[in-house]
Amino acid sequence: MTKAYGDLTAEEKLSVTTLGQLQSIGYQPRSIKDELRNNLITSIQEGNQVFEGIWGYEDTVIPDIERAILSRHNINLLGLRGQAKTKIARLMVGLLDEWIPVVTGSDLSDDPMSPLSKYAIDLIKEKGDETPVSWLSREDRFTEKLATPDVSIADLIGDVDPIKAATLKLPYSDERVIHYGLVPRSHRGIFVINELPDLQPRIQVALFNILQEGDIQIRGFRLRLPLDIQFVFTANPEDYTNRGSIVTPLKDRLGSQIITHYPKTVEIGLKITQQEAALAKNSSGDIVINELAKLLIEQIAIEARSSEYVDVKSGVSARLTISSYENLVSAVERRMLKNKEVKGHVRIADFIGIIPSITGKIELVYEGEQEGAGIVAQNLIGKAVRSLFVDYFTDPDQVRKNREMRDPFKPIADWFGNGNMIDLLHDYSNKEYQKELNKVPGLSELVKEQIKENKDEDFRLFLMEFVLFGLVEYSYLSKHPLENGMRIDDLLGSMISGFTDPDDEINDMQ
Repeated sequence: MTKAYGDLTAEEKLSVTTLGQLQSIGYQPRSIKDELRNNLITSIQEGNQVFEGIWGYEDTVIPDIERAILSRHNINLLGLRGQAKTKIARLMVGLLDEWIPVVTGSDLSDDPMSPLSKYAIDLIKEKGDETPVSWLSREDRFTEKLATPDVSIADLIGDVDPIKAATLKLPYSDERVIHYGLVPRSHRGIFVINELPDLQPRIQVALFNILQEGDIQIRGFRLRLPLDIQFVFTANPEDYTNRGSIVTPLKDRLGSQIITHYPKTVEIGLKITQQEAALAKNSSGDIVINELAKLLIEQIAIEARSSEYVDVKSGVSARLTISSYENLVSAVERRMLKNKEVKGHVRIADFIGIIPSITGKIELVYEGEQEGAGIVAQNLIGKAVRSLFVDYFTDPDQVRKNREMRDPFKPIADWFGNGNMIDLLHDYSNKEYQKELNKVPGLSELVKEQIKENKDEDFRLFLMEFVLFGLVEYSYLSKHPLENGMRIDDLLGSMISGFTDPDDEINDMQ
């Protein structure tokens, strides 16, 4: 007894090589939107995660996408950069059938039971049940195009190919001289256009009939091709791009416009960063990045998204945290290599290494440009330290407001106030780093007093350094960049050193 098409294994399907064999197993064509819909229904019923690795969208974006697919809609994903729009579109491939039959040699991936192209129609007419059938994998049914102002109608829709006409000795009036563009070649697949507003309006207009009516026009050829395509567009908000916009009639033809967003919590951002960071598998030793350092990376992005120096309309991509984390790991690795150490722990001073990852990922407003990208990046790191400081230690602002409250930071501030300072150099060995921090009386005791549950020595040193940088942000201490590191000293002393005694100037002149 012959199995039905739906009961065949992938291997059994791939053994079918002719139209006659395909008909004998009961194959019936279905549209890609029905295919996506039916496979999504199965996935939901079985509890499978289609959009694996997309964090923070579980209750917002993903339900909207699933509703759009169930409604058989073309989709526009609207959101700022770095919000996983393209990744979502690529994951939709997982909802396609593993294999589908096509007419062998067809440019349009023609369904053997429902051919579109003249080539496939003529071949089936000639060979009938012996028409050769091939199988197309789901991965080969995904096409992606980045919209740029130079994209032409020929790129997307097609054009007359004079070389084909000459080779086949055909007149230009023959339909076979057409070279199809990306859209017709995506028949029975998913077609993604990234940054849709960057397409010139006249090119967007060319998509109208494809989306609504299914017909195209190429150099005077009016072809009735009911193309079967799942369109997914991505776009930044129009008020940001300024390079163009989505024309209203095109938006009207899109079934669902889904708005994406940045991670709403630090914890979600942390999951994304850890998942996406590309770290070398053959690192130069054991590199330890503690949880507080990871949270600081995420907090930097949060601070950037609300900074007065950063253009909020452009957004702050999740790539900022991913690149920053990669550079932070590399900063530790570089120091280990220089000191010939086999184990390295992250330090606050290592965050100087992530500044290049920040400056290239933020778009500054005028005031930010005046400050300079490097200064803005350092300010963002400082604000992140300040924000997380109160999650671990007594709030210095509360200490100042409540005069009856004991100031746990006073012994540290007093030591620096007596003219003492420490230098935290980037390439300090572990021993040098520990020795420098232990110079500050009361610093280790403060950490032990307020962080009682953690007994890890390396994390304790990190927290000691974190206290110093936190006290800088709360105006207890001051920091100054050195050629190869950072100096921590007294705030008042550094302010006074910025002024010169007029009498000294007169004496110098004499």
